[in-house]
Amino acid sequence: MSAQRFDPGILLPTTVVGSFPAVKGSGLGTLLDPYKHAVRFAVAEQIRAGVDIISDGQVREGMVKAFTGKLPGIRDDTVISHVGAASGGITVSDTQYALTQTKRVKGILTGPSSIAHALRIATPGYRNRNELILDLARALAFEGRALADAGVSMIQIDEPILSTGVADLNTAAEAIMIIAETVPLPVCLHVCGPLEAIIDPLLRLPIAILDIEAATQPENLEIFSGRDLHGKMVGCGCIASSDHEVESVDLIKKRIETCIDLFSPETILIDPDCGLRMHTPEGAFAKLSRMCEAVRLVRGEYQ
Repeated sequence: MSAQRFDPGILLPTTVVGSFPAVKGSGLGTLLDPYKHAVRFAVAEQIRAGVDIISDGQVREGMVKAFTGKLPGIRDDTVISHVGAASGGITVSDTQYALTQTKRVKGILTGPSSIAHALRIATPGYRNRNELILDLARALAFEGRALADAGVSMIQIDEPILSTGVADLNTAAEAIMIIAETVPLPVCLHVCGPLEAIIDPLLRLPIAILDIEAATQPENLEIFSGRDLHGKMVGCGCIASSDHEVESVDLIKKRIETCIDLFSPETILIDPDCGLRMHTPEGAFAKLSRMCEAVRLVRGEYQ
């Protein structure tokens, strides 16, 4: 299967990996939805910073619990029966709000391998974790299709566990293919950490974009040398999510230029290394706004 290509319609599009600090509101309205204000705040701050392709902010729960709390067959951190799709959209409502504010929004799914390895299996319905991963992929594909119907520009699958060596790469690839075959949109795969040991399997996946850490893992850029991207774009992390210091525009610009030297500007998206949930709202905004300013400077050199 060949991946759907992603056409951003803009040079060096800026985006986010996903999460933003959760700033809850106050008053009676929070009794019905304590995170409603947080979603609106996260969306507004991404737009104010100048991000081209935003997310819903992923402010409600951690990346695993946000999905496991809504999937049948899972109770807390334990699999108690066969896992199925949620009866309603898990992230669709928040994403629909983001789409009322800007036309470029990505839908985000925590990857089936990362979810499965965070759970305890307490049912004979699964002989092993790999069977669970494939059922999770089918459930997440249902969510991805709902996000596509809502109007997102792409679907991002977050699989931070793949670089750790814990997950079975063949099963992970099969799970990603299940989602990619179901969702009628370009698929982006975000993988944290050092990628040298897994880069070749990742490049064979039917995805449009491979998103990597490059600010705190600059060695990830070197491993692409001489490798065929098979038409993929690369999401280059150019601000450090793990460091609360806000980088200068000049440093971010140099990181972007390093990526351009390897991939050319037409094949790159620019984003943080990972989510920014653990930062202060002010720090997260500063990092995103400086990232966007650095991209504007680089774009000016190509126009």
